[in-house]
Amino acid sequence: MKKATLVLDDGSRYEGYSFGHDSSVSGEVVFNTAMTGYPESLTDPSYAGQIMTLTYPLAGNYGVPGTELADDGMARFMESERIHAAGMVVCDYSEQHSHWNAKSSLAEWLDREGVPAITGIDTRALTKHLREQGVVRGRIIVEGTPEPAEENYAEINFVERVSPTEVRRYNEGKDLPKVVLVDCGAKNNIVRCLTRRGVEVIRVPWDYDFNTLDFDALFISNGPGNPETCAVTVGHIRKFLETPGESRPVMGICLGHQLLGKAAGASIYKLPYGHRSHNQPARMAGTPRCFVTSQNHGYAVDADSLPEGWEAWFTNMNDGSNEGIRHTSKPWRSVQFHPEACGGPVDTEFLFDEFIDQVKNSK
Repeated sequence: MKKATLVLDDGSRYEGYSFGHDSSVSGEVVFNTAMTGYPESLTDPSYAGQIMTLTYPLAGNYGVPGTELADDGMARFMESERIHAAGMVVCDYSEQHSHWNAKSSLAEWLDREGVPAITGIDTRALTKHLREQGVVRGRIIVEGTPEPAEENYAEINFVERVSPTEVRRYNEGKDLPKVVLVDCGAKNNIVRCLTRRGVEVIRVPWDYDFNTLDFDALFISNGPGNPETCAVTVGHIRKFLETPGESRPVMGICLGHQLLGKAAGASIYKLPYGHRSHNQPARMAGTPRCFVTSQNHGYAVDADSLPEGWEAWFTNMNDGSNEGIRHTSKPWRSVQFHPEACGGPVDTEFLFDEFIDQVKNSK
């Protein structure tokens, strides 16, 4: 293994060894406290531009599943067709792996996809540092490779980089209710959760004016980066919400939650270090019910800025941040967490059932 160094913009340095692709990269250094699910997390488009640190000390012990496509054209075991994270940081990489579904090692996959990774890092110390400092930019520098070019992370439209450039359809031609999915970096399992509940999904690019289409409901996906870069999407959503007599159902997830909030008139702010894990507690408003949720985001909706007609739906019990909003009279709502999970718990997948019930009842 070549020597490698994680260098943060505040001058902190962490020495280790390269086990992925031998190249250097820059990005926003974030930490993920999930114990499993690195194939799903690495292929989640929401990680675009980020160097993902795993707090669980062991990585790679169950290898990586195959990357083949299913009949629907999506990767069978991944959340997209490629790795989107810029790099990976772990404490202890397991060179030996064992799993019934493994087709290669984590290192082989990272190398094949051109993604650098570093092991031998005290990820506990790094995570404590990130929690104290907040959002920190950094670089993985692999011995013998040129240093990465610097980019202004805040000004990059990562959604544009990961969103498709053409319309795709699933379950087409079956006389089913039509759901437009605005793909800002959608995970494949969102499409799976919708299609197996008996709807046609029309998957459109992030800047596509879906108002020109014939559809029965609107779904706004997760995605990476700053929601402020998605003004075009917000404009299309606002046009939909402000159409006189409009009552077709709307559902948003993660970035889609923030974009719906902005379109409704709420403000967005950046969290100190974000929520990236499989165990975030989200409590449903007006009930004692608290759900274990999978999350991956760095921004949040300011619940206090919600306009008349909207209310908080879920609240994070760790830091009090907003986890969901809903309209008080129309079937419009969104959540900050991932009810489709993958990886993570499926405790809140029932929200898809409720959404589809709304879609079918509105026809």
